[in-house]
Amino acid sequence: MTRWLIPALLLVLILASGASLLAGTLWLRPAEVLAALTHPGPDLAGLIVTEIRLPRLILAVLIGAILGLSGAVLQGLLRNPLAEPGLLGVSAGASLGAVIAIYYGFAASFTLATPLFGLVGGFVTAGLALLLARSGGTLALILAGAAVSSMAGAGVSLALNLAPNPYAAYEIMTWLMGSLADRSWDHVRLAAPLILVGGLLLAMTGRALDALALGETQAESLGIHVGRIRLLALLGTAMGVGAATAVAGAIGFVGLVAPHVVRPLVGHRPSATLLPAALAGAILVVTADIATRIIRFGPETKLGVLISVVGAPFFLWLVLHVRTRAP
Repeated sequence: MTRWLIPALLLVLILASGASLLAGTLWLRPAEVLAALTHPGPDLAGLIVTEIRLPRLILAVLIGAILGLSGAVLQGLLRNPLAEPGLLGVSAGASLGAVIAIYYGFAASFTLATPLFGLVGGFVTAGLALLLARSGGTLALILAGAAVSSMAGAGVSLALNLAPNPYAAYEIMTWLMGSLADRSWDHVRLAAPLILVGGLLLAMTGRALDALALGETQAESLGIHVGRIRLLALLGTAMGVGAATAVAGAIGFVGLVAPHVVRPLVGHRPSATLLPAALAGAILVVTADIATRIIRFGPETKLGVLISVVGAPFFLWLVLHVRTRAP
């Protein structure tokens, strides 16, 4: 099963990506999409594919992959099955940064102000969590992340409470629900380099995660520098997840669920979970983004809302399933 897992996930991702280019308010034929990709032109189908759906698809793949990968790394690093990117406060910090941009009107005067402020917020909270936990171990990092996340969440709530007008409050709430609608190549150029570098840093922790499964003391006896691995994981999460949250808003459950879906298929080895978790996360976000376009209850369903609605019951089922199999 392990041998065919990655090819199977890649095939599903390719099929989902193709469907993402076809689906929308105006459905396109495969021939139209292929023509738009091979010979871009000023016609309607070409503009829809190259200027609207393709950047949206690229962001969905990158965001899903970094969320799944960071979730797998953090669960291995912290040896906590409930660990996910939001645990370290990165998502909350990026959300607070974006909310500040909307609250003070920077977003109205500069298109990329919201994601740029979100990036700064993610880095600041990650740095603060690392600073608070620098002399402690895993537990100190978890507690520092929870404290920073709570402070950032309080800041977001305060901004909503003191919003100067209903429009500002609506903009903040809309952004917090997470979405890939109206994203452009500017957002791809802003987020993609940071997500790719963050993913590379996270991938470098693979061998160390296998050793950490035995415990920090045993890992250090095998030559693993636990502090360095912790720094790599936190920096990679801050760069990758911070950039993802900055351009798409808060998207939960992907980093929590994706590693659990693939872990039983790779023998529960932390390093072997990383790539499948990234692919599973990408598939989840791409398919959820397709669903937001074809499931209509009035306005377009927000990506973060849809993933939470589906992810929460699925994770509950997963917990019950694991409990029934536990000795």
